[in-house]
Amino acid sequence: MSNPIKGKNIYAIIIGLLILLVLAETIYYNSKTGDNEIVAKVGNEKITKNELYNFLVSQNGQQALDYMISEKIVEMEAKAQNIVVQDAEVEAEIEKAAEQYGSVEAFEQVVTAYGYSMDSIRNDVKKSLLIEKLLRPSIEITEEEMKAYFEENKAYLGEEEKVRARHILVDTEEKALEVKSKLESGGDFAELAKEYSKDDSNKNNGGDLGFFPRGRMLQEFEDAAFSLEIGKISDPVKTDYGYHIIKVEEKKAGKEATYEESKAEIIDALVEEKLPEAYDTWLEKKYESYNIQSFL
Repeated sequence: MSNPIKGKNIYAIIIGLLILLVLAETIYYNSKTGDNEIVAKVGNEKITKNELYNFLVSQNGQQALDYMISEKIVEMEAKAQNIVVQDAEVEAEIEKAAEQYGSVEAFEQVVTAYGYSMDSIRNDVKKSLLIEKLLRPSIEITEEEMKAYFEENKAYLGEEEKVRARHILVDTEEKALEVKSKLESGGDFAELAKEYSKDDSNKNNGGDLGFFPRGRMLQEFEDAAFSLEIGKISDPVKTDYGYHIIKVEEKKAGKEATYEESKAEIIDALVEEKLPEAYDTWLEKKYESYNIQSFL
């Protein structure tokens, strides 16, 4: 089972902001273009950008505007307090989320499937980190809360046994044996993955799946990967997807969690739990202190 306390920020960003971002960007774009620009035709009937804008506003306009106002408040408060988010911090969050998918490349494919770019996700992560930096100093965490959290989540706070593996996925056992023969003759695994693998999520990355714990992959695949020695190549492994040739690159042994070693992670998790309520309270107070005028 994967750790439930890692990578929450970015999932909340992706799921929670997709609709609002589309609407907010549409409203902004409409203000920069002609109201009567045609966006669609049904037979001889036209749908203009102004009609689309009015419809979107009538559906979720106030929600999108509230989002844009709150975003502006966060930017202004961060600037006033000289709070910045470095690119390295954003990339660390991206990599944390990508662990759930095996690699950054696989995660990027998921993002693209939703119609978004990694640049837009990075911008959203940056905004989320700004909020956390603004509010974190005011969020109180007690020792009692930390100890209770540790007892409830001890199994997830420890280091799970993990392997880092590559694979080449093909349709038939015959093709899998052909690939293995080429590997045994000195063929490069990464190059053969690009040539043969039908797993588009990682073939161009040499079939690299990154590190994964038990419970993440199909049972047949997991059993083979965790039983292989480092550097060894498996026989064809059959799953519902086809036949896999697997190579284990690295292994990480599991480690039981201790309270002292887990403190930093526990604090991060508790801050993350308390952040939404703290943000709502903070934002409500900021709304009162700013001169906000809505003309929607």
